[in-house]
Amino acid sequence: MTSIQFSHSALSFLDQGVVTAGFDAHSESLKAPEYKTERLNWRALNESGELIGALTANLLWDWLYIDELWVDEQYRKAGLGKQLMAEAEHMAEDRDLSGLWLWTQSWQAEEFYKKLGYVEFTRFDNFPKGYERIGLRKEFK
Repeated sequence: MTSIQFSHSALSFLDQGVVTAGFDAHSESLKAPEYKTERLNWRALNESGELIGALTANLLWDWLYIDELWVDEQYRKAGLGKQLMAEAEHMAEDRDLSGLWLWTQSWQAEEFYKKLGYVEFTRFDNFPKGYERIGLRKEFK
């Protein structure tokens, strides 16, 4: 008889290997594109070499997913976030990607991204309660 076990932790290394191999075999049987992701980042440093901003991203297939965009409080409103986003966009265009996409929360930077040309493609209400999680993307033509 099959049993289902619940845990508050990640799968073990061995169990995760079984799951990953299963996904890979299923995808191969369907002739799906290879799942290969590349982690990227852009860092902004001040004159002293201290980290004052960063953008982290994942390149997957033909899209760049913006994971984190952070600028130190004392450097905000000076265009650094816009510069970091521009660097990511230039790289995406140079690699002839389809575009960039990201998640933001309603209390974060929705209007910032929209001013940069990002368009909403989905919105989850009450995530968490009283707020929204917003999916934005910028496609290249």
